[in-house]
Amino acid sequence: SSEKGELAEGERAMLKIDIPANRYDLLCIEGLSRALSVFLGREKEPNYRLASIDKPQRITVSKECSQVRPYIVGAILRGIKLNAERYQSFIDLQDKLHQNLCRRRTLVAIGTHDLDTVQGPFTYEARTPENIKFVPLNQTEEMDGNGVIEFYEKDRKISKYLGIIKDSPVFPVVYDSTSTVLSLPPLINSNHSKISLDTKNIFIEATATDMTKANMVLNILVTMFSGYCAEPFTVEPVEVVYPDGQSFVYPNLEQRIVETSTKYLNSVVGINQTSDEIVTLLKKMSLEASVAKSHDGVSGLLKKMSLGSKGSEQHGDQVENEKIVVKFPVTRPDILQECDIAEDLAIAFGYNKIPRAQNNEATVGKALPLNELTDLVRKEIAMAGWTEALTLSLCSHDENFKFLRRVDNGNEAIVLEKPKSIECQIGRSTMLPGLLKTISENRKYPIPFKVFEVSDVMFKNPALERRAQTERRACALFSSRMAQFEIIQGLLDTVMQALYVAHTSAGSGVSGYYLEEAENPTYLSGRSANVVFVNAEGRKIVLGSIGVIHPEVLGHFELDYPVSAFEINIEPFL
Repeated sequence: SSEKGELAEGERAMLKIDIPANRYDLLCIEGLSRALSVFLGREKEPNYRLASIDKPQRITVSKECSQVRPYIVGAILRGIKLNAERYQSFIDLQDKLHQNLCRRRTLVAIGTHDLDTVQGPFTYEARTPENIKFVPLNQTEEMDGNGVIEFYEKDRKISKYLGIIKDSPVFPVVYDSTSTVLSLPPLINSNHSKISLDTKNIFIEATATDMTKANMVLNILVTMFSGYCAEPFTVEPVEVVYPDGQSFVYPNLEQRIVETSTKYLNSVVGINQTSDEIVTLLKKMSLEASVAKSHDGVSGLLKKMSLGSKGSEQHGDQVENEKIVVKFPVTRPDILQECDIAEDLAIAFGYNKIPRAQNNEATVGKALPLNELTDLVRKEIAMAGWTEALTLSLCSHDENFKFLRRVDNGNEAIVLEKPKSIECQIGRSTMLPGLLKTISENRKYPIPFKVFEVSDVMFKNPALERRAQTERRACALFSSRMAQFEIIQGLLDTVMQALYVAHTSAGSGVSGYYLEEAENPTYLSGRSANVVFVNAEGRKIVLGSIGVIHPEVLGHFELDYPVSAFEINIEPFL
């Protein structure tokens, strides 16, 4: 869109362009103009390639870097020609990448240097702040690591990143062969190697905690500005050697390949294009596409001669299922699978041109069995006169363990890496803390309290691919002047009756449930039991526990009256 209004003679309209969050290649004018030119057919997508050299520049990584930022990648733009506009665009792209893809420099931090002012090979080290001394960018006084932290605490821009390494015992630092500091990532570059309009060769290094993001950032940066090099779209590689002896060459500019089909793309987008038409449209989106021909000699001859209706029908079916091989450049890390190709096809075809069609698929929606079971249990407990609560799925570590007199064995709770508050340290593995806090916050209301919740708890599970699992549970609390265990047990019986689970006894071999005496530190000794379910196959399943809450637990949650409770897993009833 453009700003409306009167324009003076010779004045150009200011354009505002919304860039999708996953199109990092459109964050600078170079990438945007290149993509537009390809889309309009004015030029082809460039062939990005590595320069052929015998001995590339080398970065050696020290083992201490694993304590703070373990990865680094690099590249060189040789013979680049900069002017004021290109220089500013180069700086702006780095800032934009730092804010989104780099997650405010926590994942990746970019450093750019005038290669002619430093001398390779380079080293990437981690040293104590006192042993790092250099003149920061655009400054005149030399500082050590601690001095840099103190100096930039009041800086509006750099101060936001100080916390990334401030408390680390060692700071990451990049040196050249003469022990000259190039950068102190992720904070600031050295003034010694700063680039200017006269810079001819740019050395790019990117330190990271995420190697995938580091490669993406490096690829975007070098492809966008390699067009200004002496040999356009050619990047000089850099070798990185890690402490274990492994070496890697960056950047990796190889195209990735995804196979799809005409039928799939047409069905997803809702259009009816031939394979060749799809290939043409995809090329407008900077994707190199081709049809993987699979016709044998006879069918190919029939195609050329267009003989017979039967042959035509067979040919139509063959085209409909033709494979399309799509190669996409490193500038498109947003493409991960077939559906991403379909999205680009829809953009190239034009969303407004896609014909409207009625969905003739007959489908019936219904609730998941687990949610149906949950609604049944909620309804029965609510009709018994209990009040439903909806508590947070995150809680503090103490609430989940110490306050309940439980010990954390390290194999249960899912811990958040950087919690924003003490109230959100872990994912709850029991619903008792949330309901106990609910009663505590409502002590001004008259007793008794009869509250319940049917929701999920979460656990670690190394056996699963995602390393975690959820479990649907029902939990209820009763609080009054007396614990009145019979009330909470009566509610448990009501739930079981609603689920058609009969009361049985241990060892009877009859399907049903019973209470089995068990000690639980959250409950009073001798006043707790396990809720055991025997299924139709005779398998014994411990659903949960029931009992009278221990006075020490009540004290942790500042409760004045006794509480009885049960918490059971309802998933076995599916």
